[in-house]
Formats: sequence, C-alpha cells, structure tokens
Amino acid sequence: MAEEKQSLLYKLKPITDRMPAVRRPEGHVHFRTKIMWVIVILLLYFALTNVWLYGLDRTTVIDFFSSLRAILAGQQGSLMHLGIGPIVTGSIIMQLFAGAKIIKLDLSKDEDKAVYQGTQKFVVVIMIVVEAVPQVFGFLTPSADFVSNLNGVWAGNGRNLALTIIVLQLVAGSYLVFLMDEVVSKWGIGSGISLFIAAGVAQQIFTGTFNWEPVNPTSPVSESNPPAGTIPKTIYLLSVMPAGQVAGGGLERILIQNPNPIIALVGTVIIFLLVAYLESTRIELPLAHGQARGARGRYPIRLIYASNIPVILVAAVLANVSMFSLLFWQHPEWPLMGQQWWIGAYPSASHPLVVSQAISTSTPISGLAWYTRTPNGPTDWLMPLIAPGYDRFLLGHTQWQIVVHLLVYVTIFVGGSILFSKFWIETTNMGPDAIAKQIERSGMQIPGFRRDPRVLRRVLGRYIPVVTVIGGAAVGALAAGADMIGTVGQASGTGVLLAVGIMIQFYEAIGREQMMEMHPILRSFFGVE
Repeated sequence: MAEEKQSLLYKLKPITDRMPAVRRPEGHVHFRTKIMWVIVILLLYFALTNVWLYGLDRTTVIDFFSSLRAILAGQQGSLMHLGIGPIVTGSIIMQLFAGAKIIKLDLSKDEDKAVYQGTQKFVVVIMIVVEAVPQVFGFLTPSADFVSNLNGVWAGNGRNLALTIIVLQLVAGSYLVFLMDEVVSKWGIGSGISLFIAAGVAQQIFTGTFNWEPVNPTSPVSESNPPAGTIPKTIYLLSVMPAGQVAGGGLERILIQNPNPIIALVGTVIIFLLVAYLESTRIELPLAHGQARGARGRYPIRLIYASNIPVILVAAVLANVSMFSLLFWQHPEWPLMGQQWWIGAYPSASHPLVVSQAISTSTPISGLAWYTRTPNGPTDWLMPLIAPGYDRFLLGHTQWQIVVHLLVYVTIFVGGSILFSKFWIETTNMGPDAIAKQIERSGMQIPGFRRDPRVLRRVLGRYIPVVTVIGGAAVGALAAGADMIGTVGQASGTGVLLAVGIMIQFYEAIGREQMMEMHPILRSFFGVE
C-alpha cells in the first residue's frame, strides 16, 4: 500500500540520482570556509561572463534580454548567456505543480523533499535545452569561418554542426551555473542565484555611474557623443555647452534623456532607501523558553516575507514572453504562431527609430510583448504623455494605449508577486506549520500560551498569510515603479530592487552565521544541522 501512495516522481529517482551534483557537507562548515567558497564562486562567475561562446559571430548577436540582463545574471554572447533563466523557469514550473497539488509530495519529509529537489534539477536541465535551442537557432549566428571549417569535417552540414556546438556550450555553461548555485547554498552563505544577481547589478550601476567611455565607442568624445556614465556625462556637457544651450534643451538632456540621466541616478538612490526601509519593517513575535526561565527572544516576521524571489520569478516569465514572441516573429512560416502581431511585432533594421538607435530590432512595438515590455525610464512613458517632442517614443500608439501598457505591466508585477509569494512560502517550509515546528524544536513558546504546536500554528496563521500577500504586493509594486523611474547602467529598477534586498539579506545571513559559530546551540533554532 505504501508503494501505491508514492508519487510518480519517484520513478525519476534513478535518473536524478545519477545527475552531476554537489554533495552536502557531512558536518558543520566553518564561517571562514563559507566566505571562501562565496568569493571563489563569485570570481568564477565574473570569469565565465567574459568567456565568449566559441565559433559565435559577435557582430550579429541579438540580446532581447538586455532590459532583464541583470536580473537573469548573464552576459550576452558568453557561456553565461542564459544566466539563471532556466533555473528560475524550472523553479516556477515545480512551484505551479506543487501549488496545484499535481505533485503529491510531503515536503516536510526528507525523502519526499529529496525527490522534489531531484525532479526540479531534471526540469532545469530540460529548460536549459528548451531555452538554448531557440536562442541559438533564432538569435545566435555562428561565424562564417567556423562554418567553413566544419564544412570540411562534414560536407554540407557545417552550419548545423556549428549551431549544435554552440547549443552544447550553452547547455554546459547553464548547468555549471546550476552547480555553482548548489556550491553556494550547501558550502557557502545564502543563494548562488541571488549572489550572481547582486554582483551583476552592482557592476552595471558602477559602470553606469562612472563610465567615461563615449556612448558610441567607435567615435571620439563630443557634444553629440558624450561619456556614457552619469557623472562624467554631466560634467562634460556642462563644461562644453554654452549657458544658453544648457538653459534650453541641454538641461533636459542632462536630467531626463538616456543614457544614464541624473534622474536615473536619483531614482537608484531612492530605490536603495525604500528597499532598506521595507526590509527593516517587521512584526516581532515574543518568545520564551519553556524550561530555561528568563530566556526570551523574538521571532521576526518581515514585511517582505517571501524575500525578492517572487520578483525574480515574475521577471523570468516576462523574459520568456519576450524570447518566444521574437522567435515567432522571425519565423512567419510557422502555422498559427508565426509572425502574429497580437503575440508581438518587432521593427525591421530600416525602421526610423532603429536607424536613429532609439530602439533596437528586439524591441516590441505592438502585441502582448509590447504590453509586457519593461518601461525604460520616464522618456519611455511619461514624456510622450506630457511633451509633444517625444512622440517618436509612442511607437505608433496612442496615449491611452501607453496608460493601458503601464496598468498591465504593474498588474502583472503586483499580481504575479502575490501569487509566487504564496507558492514560495509553501514550498520552502516558510508557512505557519513549518515555522511552528521550527520554534517548537528550539524549545521556545509564546508567553501566556501553553506549549502546543497547534497554538503556535494558530497565532502564526494570523500574521504570515496576511504579511505574505501584503509583502508580495509591496515588492511587486516597488519593482514596477522602479522600472518606471529608471536606473543607471540599464540595471533596471527590478534589478536594483533585488540587489539591495539581496545585500541586506546577505548581511543578515553573515550575522546569523557568526552567531551560530559563537553559540552552536543556536543552529537548531535556525534549522541548521
């Protein structure tokens, strides 16, 4: 009878057990060792982002993930081209199946939890292939020399062989990202995915603020081609433009117009402060030890209870919408889905805005892809609504369509963040039941109540579900608002939001690790073996 009740996912166990994985440490890992692994993996990540795919024609690479590049923690045309996209997408699929009770596993049991994690790893591998193949056959072109050399190996099939080799490189690079994430989560501190996001965003913010190279690197610095960074750009334009020109359109160019205007730098600072404030907002549940009289503590329930994971998941969904809509547009021969404007239409290379470099050929101009497109600061939506000179950014739409676009984008972020927040706490043992068991194991209880897990569950049930919804809505609204304000370095408002939250949580995680190092008895309270 016990075997009949087992989930069908147990049949995948022989496969998932043989997949390459990072083994868990057998004992306690010292704090210094954890920090060392975090530094090593971070350096390896930056090194891999600078390793170009072998045989790739770099001049024709289309990066339609440019607005989400920091969130997906990847680098265009490198081994990290897919970034954490397949990992996040696989996590979304597993969470949806678990939330819909399609996956019948009790995640409180170690065996079922191991099967869930193994199946998620299997799904991630599938998603790596699913995302790598369209990328290569649709957007990554092998160089002519590489194809010519392979034609000598396999006459007439050099191009297909070249594309296959690039696919294999992407698969290997993406699985390496997955293993690096496991190293950080098992041997380091925090999450490897979060670490890569924060590192990529920090790099983009720094270069967006201080980059002294011109906007067009092939031409010298001039008034029409100023430095790309906010601070060098502002200093240069103020020094070369006449006072009358500064008072006219020059000031608008410095404050609002891309790239990296001052409003983007101010918006980045505001996002930092808002996220820091929200991260510090919490409800503290008083606790007392059931046996050690006088031993008291507090269990904090943060406003952003599900962390920044829901925003990452929503961003991954939007990234997949962009990828597949562009793929469908480039293949009009595909039945039903090929080049359908309602899915997403894209400009040609001869489009006036593409020629003027206002947009790229990977920027949607209509359809579902346009309505879910990330706003790129005030010039993308606010200025076309209030200033006639910005009509070109309407992309052929009316002003009411711009308003609908913003409403759709904000609704997706807020609603999606709430949905994924609820799924996340249920699949990561952060719900009232799991937290009640964790507090009970530590010997703590709520003062004035008897020591009973049902009492703890009832009290926690008053706060955690409500805070999960409110926190998910808040972080979704903040992410969408940050994208509308704009940020330096094209990090995207969502990326900055995630980076700040990740750094604060990493700081708190270091504090917990240091406390557990000094007081080993605290490990049981934090659920550490």
